[in-house]
Amino acid sequence: MIVAPAHRRNHQVMKIHWLAFALVSASIAGAQAPDTLPFGRGELLTFGVRASKFGKVGHAVMSVTGPVTVRGVETMLVSFNTHLGVLFMKSSDDSRSWIDPQRMTSLRFERHERRPFSSEDDSVEIYPDLHYWSGTHGDSGSTTGAAPLDELSFVYFLRTVSLVPDSIYAFDRHYDKRRIPTTVRFVKRETLRTPAGEFNTVELEMRSKDGVDYKDEWVLRLWISEDRCRLPVRMESTVAVLGTGVMTLESAVTPNCRGVEVASRERTGGRR
Repeated sequence: MIVAPAHRRNHQVMKIHWLAFALVSASIAGAQAPDTLPFGRGELLTFGVRASKFGKVGHAVMSVTGPVTVRGVETMLVSFNTHLGVLFMKSSDDSRSWIDPQRMTSLRFERHERRPFSSEDDSVEIYPDLHYWSGTHGDSGSTTGAAPLDELSFVYFLRTVSLVPDSIYAFDRHYDKRRIPTTVRFVKRETLRTPAGEFNTVELEMRSKDGVDYKDEWVLRLWISEDRCRLPVRMESTVAVLGTGVMTLESAVTPNCRGVEVASRERTGGRR
């Protein structure tokens, strides 16, 4: 289900109208052909990572490769690799998602986390046509809808849609029904200066139930550029021990959307 345009009453109170999510998700998924997506094979985005308690603590890379065939379907392989270090403590988080670009749905998801005193590996096979998923730890379940997503592919999905200001959307598209809905709020428009240039962006706030006890919320603030590349220019979330973690775009290789227009190409640091 989607919560569509919430218009302010007296510029303070938001009025929310509920629409059928099935109709909206079907139109979104069906409208995206591989050659019209804002991302594609060869895209490489690098980020600097800062923590509110320690300053700069590492770097992250998002990439798109492929095609890779999964159960007879040609997919894009998207990867998100984060490496952090504070004093003698180091950690990494490597996630991969195999996306069917014809339907904008995930067919497989893997995540490998390494922390100073623990580690976690997870792998999930997703079967959209069967409305079913199964994990390597013996867990499984049914999905809602014909185009389920995982945490990583959801970020790429948000790059394909245009949201209306002053609106809150609720998507029932996470493959694990215990984690739905995922809500996305259009916060505001903002111009950001980064080492990769200056970008006009849309700030979104994404909320989802965490994957531990399915009670607490996981919150991600995401700034997406308002251009043909729809780049994730900045991402912000709360990280245990580190406080607020902020990822800022430092460089971008975007062969799938050449000629992107940005406000400026000057190399300046920080956020405006």
